[in-house]
Amino acid sequence: MTTYQLVEYATRMDMRDQILATAQRLVQQRGFNGFSYADIADDVGIRKASLHHYFPTKADLGRALIDSYTTELESALQRITASKAPADEKLKSYAGIFRASLTAERMCLCGMLATEAQTLDPAMLPGLHRFFSRNTEWLTGILADGNSKGVLDFKGPATAHARSILSLLQGALLIARGTGDHKNFDQSVSLLIEGLTRQG
Repeated sequence: MTTYQLVEYATRMDMRDQILATAQRLVQQRGFNGFSYADIADDVGIRKASLHHYFPTKADLGRALIDSYTTELESALQRITASKAPADEKLKSYAGIFRASLTAERMCLCGMLATEAQTLDPAMLPGLHRFFSRNTEWLTGILADGNSKGVLDFKGPATAHARSILSLLQGALLIARGTGDHKNFDQSVSLLIEGLTRQG
């Protein structure tokens, strides 16, 4: 590959990243059905027709967004897992991922997409399912580890609690975004952690 080809390739990749970043913000703020290719083109400064070179259809863009967002999540989960913090602190760090979205006046991308699931292209749904499954799988591991070490205390399967945690955080984020009451989100997280922490 020549130097010119390398530069051209890097430029294309940089534009692709810009498109994904803009589309991610728009989805998190407006929903997948709340923006068009024209909105992205205006933001990144290219022709609308040029977007189809990178993502031929909006479903292609949606699938790429889910994959990219899941990769970001995986990196965050790996950092939390690698820390030597106890399970309750890891859960707080996990909740912090959602809090960061709230601070940025955004929703979880996949949480937003889930609200539109019936109108999404079916090709996007497997990636969406994988995202939520990965969250549940990771939470289950943290909960089971915390319970075995006496840091957390709960009854029933860890997987059931993992699903409840994910549901609570997604719901708390949605309500906080809708009401503008960020303190309610923080209070919900505190009550969640306290409820899982072994007392005494």
